[in-house]
Amino acid sequence: MGQVAAIISGKGGTGKTSLTAGIAGCLAAEGQQVLCIDCDVGLRNLDIALAMADEAAVPFTAVMDGDCTLDDAVIHPELPRLSLLTAPVTRQAEELDAAAFGRLLEEARRRYDWCLIDAPAGVGAGFRLATAFADRVLVVSAADPASMRDAARAADLVELQGSGELQLIVNRVSPAFYRQLRMTVDDVMDGVGLPLLGIVPEDPSVPLAAAAGRPLVLYTGRGAAVACLHVARRLRGQRVPLMRL
Repeated sequence: MGQVAAIISGKGGTGKTSLTAGIAGCLAAEGQQVLCIDCDVGLRNLDIALAMADEAAVPFTAVMDGDCTLDDAVIHPELPRLSLLTAPVTRQAEELDAAAFGRLLEEARRRYDWCLIDAPAGVGAGFRLATAFADRVLVVSAADPASMRDAARAADLVELQGSGELQLIVNRVSPAFYRQLRMTVDDVMDGVGLPLLGIVPEDPSVPLAAAAGRPLVLYTGRGAAVACLHVARRLRGQRVPLMRL
């Protein structure tokens, strides 16, 4: 059986969607069967981060409603082990059937090694849908106080909901910025209150890869791409040292 991992942040601007795409691309490049689900109902950007904006869009609600199957999930043109179900733009998260979404994820566990859910910012209905059936929840935080507070709040809500194992990814790490704040990654861990899964540096290659229409893992072999590869391997249980910045 595969695993379902929800990627959350609490607030926007942490790079959660780019991180979801980066980890998914690394998992697929290493031979894992991966399904990405964009759970930002009403909006959607994961296809851009995955370099799939020009591909036909199949919303996950079409599978929930029985109009499509998982066989119809859009396959990445360069990473054939990576598939995408996008978010619907004509529905509201509050009106979606959570039980049907859970059944979709149960089928995804049987078909894929990994199902990565890109949760929307905030802690509303879309957040609850994305995390309710997850086997593990990856909380993304930057170093600023608002990001850490919202990440801690989101993690608390997931714990109350009784979802899966919680781990922290510290994203957009800039050594110069941390020096100005007189902070370390350990301070972010303490502020959010979760064990650390990975550290990902601030890297201009992330938006450049999206603009070029290439997955990050195929665009560069440095910086955030390497960090995402380390996270992907740790998710699979491999012992990989934290990236040194």
